[in-house]
Amino acid sequence: MDAVSNALDELPHRIAEEVERADLTVALAESLTCGNLTGNLGKGENTGEWLSGGIVAYLTEIKQSVLGVSEGPVVSARCAEEMAAGAAKLFGADLTVSTTGAGGPGSLEGQPAGTVFIGWSLRGETGHAKHSFDGGPAEILEQTEAAALQQLLELAQKAQ
Repeated sequence: MDAVSNALDELPHRIAEEVERADLTVALAESLTCGNLTGNLGKGENTGEWLSGGIVAYLTEIKQSVLGVSEGPVVSARCAEEMAAGAAKLFGADLTVSTTGAGGPGSLEGQPAGTVFIGWSLRGETGHAKHSFDGGPAEILEQTEAAALQQLLELAQKAQ
């Protein structure tokens, strides 16, 4: 099993421990990852107690109308942060993570394939991380999932 697959198996359990320890509710706003993050978190323990929900907002119009994303490029740090803040409001969650990016095989909005933005909101404070992943669409998606789950774990640890 490679490191990314291993992370996808282990991180949901570690996240569950940390969010319970920090007494956080969690939500997700997914574009690039198409609901895979929410599904992966379902592997963690006691998700019914801390996982508020997740939304797949793939179309720009849905990002804007449901999550409050402003006009402009959606493969961007701004969009990732607004998606996370919108999900926090929608689900009443303490901690949210969002994903947006160019999954390939070609570029999107002038961003090369593999350009990914992971946004977050932790008790109203937002931020983002930009990643450049290599590989085809399946590899980019898997690397994005692992990076987003790792970000969620780090934020949960920070919240304690």
